[in-house]
Amino acid sequence: MTDTRTVKSVCMDADEIERSLTRIAHQILEANHGASNIALVGILTRGDLLAHRLASKIKQIEGTDVPLGALDISFYRDDFATFAPEVHASRIDFDVDGKRIVLVDDILYTGRTIRAALDAIMDLGRPSRVELAVLVDRGHRELPICPDFVGKNVPSSHEENVRLYLQEVDGRSTVEIFDVEPGA
Repeated sequence: MTDTRTVKSVCMDADEIERSLTRIAHQILEANHGASNIALVGILTRGDLLAHRLASKIKQIEGTDVPLGALDISFYRDDFATFAPEVHASRIDFDVDGKRIVLVDDILYTGRTIRAALDAIMDLGRPSRVELAVLVDRGHRELPICPDFVGKNVPSSHEENVRLYLQEVDGRSTVEIFDVEPGA
């Protein structure tokens, strides 16, 4: 997808994204005393891609493959009836009961996506703990959601859009800020 809007600011380049993910991987391992009972669950679509990168970094650090899942929260969204979401298949091939689940998302904004993800995870079982890792926290929470692991805090206004582009789908890796288009 090509975005024709004018970029106001580049918050993170590819190297900064990778450094942040390396730091988050180390923080996840430290907080959980290793990788023995954790599983990563990426929120589709870019959270899933970030979860894959984190799993790879954890394997490099610990030498352990952690369970990895992908979560589609489309039907759990509180605004589901107001638009036609692009539905993907969730893929969680492990038992979440008793696991320490690390939800992975790209940009944390109002907290509504995370609320939907928590509902979806709880429908699958009862993890011992759920933690949240995000690449960017832009503030403006509408729900009491707080990330455990953050790549970068990026102050923004409601009139701005913060977007992650990843090499795998966009041909480049960067975090950029745009003005919200009128009427959006």
